[in-house]
Amino acid sequence: MKSAILAVGTELLFGKVVNTNAAYLSQELNNMGIDVIYHYTMGDNPDRLRRVLEFAMEDCDLVVCTGGLGPTEDDLTKETISRFFGKELVLNQPALDSMMKFFETLNIEFTENNLKQAYMPENSTVFQNGAGTAPGFAAEKNGKYIICMPGVPREMKHMFEHEVKPFLMKLSDAHIYSRSLKVFGLGESMVETRLLHLIDGQTDPTIATYAKEGEVEVRVTSKRATLDEARRAADEMANSVLEVIGSYVYSTEGGEIYEEVARKLMERKITVSCCESPTAGLFAASLAKVPGVSEIFDRGIVAYSAQSKVDELEFGLDSDAGTPYGEAAAEYMAQSLFKKTGSRMCIASTGVAGPDDVDGIKPGTYHISILFDGKQITKRFFHNGRTRQMNREFMTLTMFDMVNRVLEGKDLIDMW
Repeated sequence: MKSAILAVGTELLFGKVVNTNAAYLSQELNNMGIDVIYHYTMGDNPDRLRRVLEFAMEDCDLVVCTGGLGPTEDDLTKETISRFFGKELVLNQPALDSMMKFFETLNIEFTENNLKQAYMPENSTVFQNGAGTAPGFAAEKNGKYIICMPGVPREMKHMFEHEVKPFLMKLSDAHIYSRSLKVFGLGESMVETRLLHLIDGQTDPTIATYAKEGEVEVRVTSKRATLDEARRAADEMANSVLEVIGSYVYSTEGGEIYEEVARKLMERKITVSCCESPTAGLFAASLAKVPGVSEIFDRGIVAYSAQSKVDELEFGLDSDAGTPYGEAAAEYMAQSLFKKTGSRMCIASTGVAGPDDVDGIKPGTYHISILFDGKQITKRFFHNGRTRQMNREFMTLTMFDMVNRVLEGKDLIDMW
């Protein structure tokens, strides 16, 4: 099945809003075995929308559209598509009831213009909005489909996962199953090089690598007659991947590294505290994203300046402390944090984010020390990214990777 993604919204053309919907939908559709061959972005203009629809429907089996379903006068996507299909707009009572309940729950007045959102093309499949007000729909013409969803990313993703994805699965006579292996410590080119013997000549399952800042995702996908067959094939290939680069894989189910670390800490009931210097709270903020982490996360201290290390951790009162950006400093910070908190695991980071050298230390140089059940591990890392922010984010990922390796009893790695 060939598809096109159409994002509607004048704000997208101004560059003030990034079209994250297209990236998300491209990945999801391809994972389902639906080829994405076009991306369109356009303003709220009915005539242009109709011309784009004519072109896309000529070449594709499916057009997935986001945006233009709201209550305002410039939200005209639904009306344009209805005319394109020659369908009338009719009131969908379940959609209206869902909206009324949503407004009532938030104690917001239901204004008359919101009624517009409850009108759907006749004989269409309506998708309820579990994260907002505007429902979506699927319309069919000559065996080809247009699916419309809200433009707000949070609402669109919720609708796609809970409503649209099951609908699309019913249109396919094959079953898709994917495994996502998340990698830290190897670049994309190195991952591909090591997996080349598995990638060359692949048919099914397929292996694809995707680079993120500091990380790589290896996605294994199989398309078979039954879901069980697809799952077995993908799992077998994923195990082959793990045999090659397993020591660098932190998740075999697509989770983020902070989620994996938080889960393990919570499952093992390991209390944790951290003291950050160049990362300035990024580690603590990421950890705090995970529901229930308050069970084990005691505190996070940002000791950014040299003076703050003295105030918070009595750094410098010991003559062996050395420079506040070096290995001894990281060890001292972790030890002082333990005295202060008593957490089973205390993590400290210090170093230089850049862009300039500090005390002769190059940007991208950082030290991480972990004190866990009386044992202390400290390591120096160097990875100078293109910007100061990239250095800080990479340091944060390294902190999580080091914690994960300590928890799993794995060897620590050097940065590439």
